[in-house]
Amino acid sequence: MIKVSESAKRKVVTLMTEDGFDAAKDYVRVGVKSGGCSGLSYELDFDNQIQEGDKVFEDNSVRIIVDKKSFLYLVGTTLEYSGGLNGKGFVFNNPNAQRTCGCGESFSL
Repeated sequence: MIKVSESAKRKVVTLMTEDGFDAAKDYVRVGVKSGGCSGLSYELDFDNQIQEGDKVFEDNSVRIIVDKKSFLYLVGTTLEYSGGLNGKGFVFNNPNAQRTCGCGESFSL
C-alpha cells in the first residue's frame, strides 16, 4: 500500500487537471528505476491504462498504479508534497530506504 498525504493529493489533482487527466478516473503511476546518486530513483507520471502485473491502490481519493517490481521497493511509502520557498516538491517517505541522497529523489536498500 502507498499512502498519499493531503498536500500531495491537492498537488496531484491540480497537476492531473493541467495535463488533461481526470483525478477521479485516471492514475498516478509510481515507480522505481536504476539511477540517481544513491542507486535507485523514484518516478511519478500520470496514466490512464493499467498494465499486466500492476498493483492498484487508492488512498485519500488518489488512484495509484505501481508495477510489480517497483512495488517491492515502495511498500509502506507515503507520498507527500512540500511547497514554499524551501520546498522540494513531491517527497517519498519510504521506510524501506536505508540511505537517501540529499535531494530525496534517490535511495538505496
